[in-house]
Amino acid sequence: MSSLASPLGPIADPTSYNLVELSKLARIDGDVVHFPGAKAPDRRRDLLIDGLRIAVHEWGDESHPPILLAHGGFDFARTFDVFAPLLAAAGWRAISWDHRSHGDSEWAPLTSWAGDLRDAAAVIDSVTTKALPIIGHSKGGALALRLAEALPHRISHLINIDGMPSKQRAPDVADHERSKMLSKDLTAWLDHRRVAADGSRKPGALEDLARRRAKMNPRLTHEWLCYLVTTGAFHDESGWRWKIDPMLRMGGFGPWRPEWSIGGLPGLAMPFLGFLAMEQEAMGWDSHPDDVQKSIPRSGRLELMHGAGHFVHIEQPGVVAAKVLEFLS
Repeated sequence: MSSLASPLGPIADPTSYNLVELSKLARIDGDVVHFPGAKAPDRRRDLLIDGLRIAVHEWGDESHPPILLAHGGFDFARTFDVFAPLLAAAGWRAISWDHRSHGDSEWAPLTSWAGDLRDAAAVIDSVTTKALPIIGHSKGGALALRLAEALPHRISHLINIDGMPSKQRAPDVADHERSKMLSKDLTAWLDHRRVAADGSRKPGALEDLARRRAKMNPRLTHEWLCYLVTTGAFHDESGWRWKIDPMLRMGGFGPWRPEWSIGGLPGLAMPFLGFLAMEQEAMGWDSHPDDVQKSIPRSGRLELMHGAGHFVHIEQPGVVAAKVLEFLS
């Protein structure tokens, strides 16, 4: 594996640039967290998409070729604060956006899978009229699969980080049964929205939010999760609150089922690189390698990431970045 540039200097061995080693050097001073290797975006702008304000973040020189990064559900662009700078240091302009109702983007009156797809297409249009590579993690990986299927001429390379749900495939049922399934999903989704409409995220001290997040992210270190609070939460007189719309819930991206995203993967023509985490955890898809491998297109390959959980690019940023850069070269 070739050497890799980073905000901390050249990395001779990318395997040494990992979450555990970086966390050993982190410092927590009250509400300020110093995390080595993490770098705030070089630029931040707002994009108005159909009346909704979407926050866009960029690392790297504006003259460099663009690469798009799509974060996962209940995440935000700043979760790439260690990974994106590695790509930028290698000569890319890394661009990510906070999905609607996440991070610094505006909370949408209606958050839906179709809305996320339109937002992604608009972000691409704001950057270039040419095809560009896209990296998607988790929900962002599933989103990238659908985007590549819908707009293949805009995606030059597709990199999917543990966003290939393979379980519970849509059953082969009659059309009228499918309508009943969709009606049931829509009803449950709208019922939840009514209940959560006036809710708010529970406040707490910085380390309290980090400990709460650890229940969903058990493999991520306390130091990293504390850093994440400072980038993905806001502070008011009550304490810290996550910048996530309280109407969102796990899997709550509208009437959508995760396994639908992988259906078009075998037919994709652009070069494809998939990372599959082998350590299962709560926010992962619990996808089996044999099931995923069957869907990998002829132009693609699947990397099995042993010893890493769902947040592969956070646990092993050096390894993932090196493989991505090799793939793009």
